Amino acid sequence: MDWKEIKIHTTHENMDNLGAALISAGINGFVINDPEDIREFAAEKNASWDYIDDDLLRQADAGGSFITVYLESGESGAIQAEQMSEALDRLRGMGVRLRVESCAVREEDWANEWKKFFKPQPIGRKIIIKPTWETVPDPAGRTVIELDPETSFGTGRHFTTQLALELLEDNLNLGDTVADLGCGSGIIFISAMKLGASHAVGTDISSDAIKISRKNAAQNGISDSDFEVFCGDVVTDPELLKKFCKGYDLVAANIVADVLISMKDVFKMLVKPGGKLILSGIIDDRLDETLAAVKASGFTLIEHRRRDIWNAASFVKG
Repeated sequence: MDWKEIKIHTTHENMDNLGAALISAGINGFVINDPEDIREFAAEKNASWDYIDDDLLRQADAGGSFITVYLESGESGAIQAEQMSEALDRLRGMGVRLRVESCAVREEDWANEWKKFFKPQPIGRKIIIKPTWETVPDPAGRTVIELDPETSFGTGRHFTTQLALELLEDNLNLGDTVADLGCGSGIIFISAMKLGASHAVGTDISSDAIKISRKNAAQNGISDSDFEVFCGDVVTDPELLKKFCKGYDLVAANIVADVLISMKDVFKMLVKPGGKLILSGIIDDRLDETLAAVKASGFTLIEHRRRDIWNAASFVKG
């Protein structure tokens, strides 16, 4: 099926009016690009993030404020286009400045074009991550992890994931039990199982992440009996925490500093004496306070690694 992509440019102040006009024309699905929204989001204090990449703002600034609409080819799309045109004319009559661009897009382009950016990715000394549509004829002794890009964080492309996996392969022993807190795509616990862990447990606050991590585990040949995943927040939900054992050989968390700090008592509870803890996702500005909080909970720093502005660390429980 062919589609028409329509970009409607306006000012930040008129984005709400433009969105309302599109909805009035029967168009309920569209994509908003507004640099000011990103700036406002960045100015808020939110424990779920520490950092917004400058590239995101630069890309948004380059495009300005606009809404993208996709209309089907054929009669239904033509009717929507006419209704949209009338709605935009009404806005212009109210003094709203608009600039419209359009182009044709083929559905197969959407389905396949993005795949060229995802190739097999070696990580550390032991792992190579690949999407299902790629082949690795000679992995050179590396363990192959199949992982397709999904909505959940963790494909191996980001420095935080790479650092976590590098520390994992250096600290995991055959037969270890593993807990992955904030498991996302499941990449950490799946890698642990493929590298020789005996059992893994994962948790995430996103139900989508739980579904995706289960799918990814099955895709990598991990039996349902060898892992469990739970949806929820182990910091605020004591009933969820009861589902975890109190003595894992290795616990990993790749999140952000505020969440890692809030989990310090959970780490103390879940890691067995002499067990290992791996933390990643820490920006430079939050490193010292994060390390200090974890050390105060009874852990000794083994190693700290840094890439760009991102930090990860491994600890042992005394």
